[in-house]
Order: sequence, then C-alpha cells, then structure tokens
Amino acid sequence: MSIFICPIANIDAPLERVWSFLAEPANYALWWDADTRSILPAGPAHPGQKIMAKSSAFGKQWEVNILVEGVDEQKHQLHLKTMLPLGVTVFNHITCTPINNTATQVTFG
Repeated sequence: MSIFICPIANIDAPLERVWSFLAEPANYALWWDADTRSILPAGPAHPGQKIMAKSSAFGKQWEVNILVEGVDEQKHQLHLKTMLPLGVTVFNHITCTPINNTATQVTFG
C-alpha cells in the first residue's frame, strides 16, 4: 500500500536562505523531531551521504536513517530516502520555490 502526501509551507525568508538551511544536514536537528547522531561524510547534502538519528516515541528510542539520493542545486531540490522502524521507508522530495524576493514555498512530498 502506498500513501502520497505533499505538505506545503510558505516561509518568510528568501529562497537562498531557505535552501542553504535545508541543504545542510547539520541543521536538521533544528527542525525535525529526532536527535542527529552522525552525518557521513559531513558537509552539505550530496548523493550517498548518510544521516543517522534517533527519535523517541512510546517510551522507546527509534532509529531513523536517511540516505541522500540526489541534490539539484539549480532546482533547489533534495531527494532523500528515509528508513524508519518497522520496515517503513519514505522517499522525501523537498523543493524550494521562490514566491517573491522575501518569501519561499517549500514542498515536502
């Protein structure tokens, strides 16, 4: 069974600022509900990079592993494969699109 969702957020910040924040995995702990444990290799997001984290729910620690599958700097897109507990795999496609000079739309689908 597949489920498709695509949350959209409008951010009051210019495209380049939003993109530079999202394209740096070290920032992920600032916005996701997990503790980043390691980023291998370190640095900006690039194909093959692995991000390991742990999340807490129901009184347990859960492994969250992300593989950066692709980065398109020109289109401001990240393609991530997120492996969650219980065999759940999520293919995240994050796209940043300018609304104007001071705002950005981010889609997460």
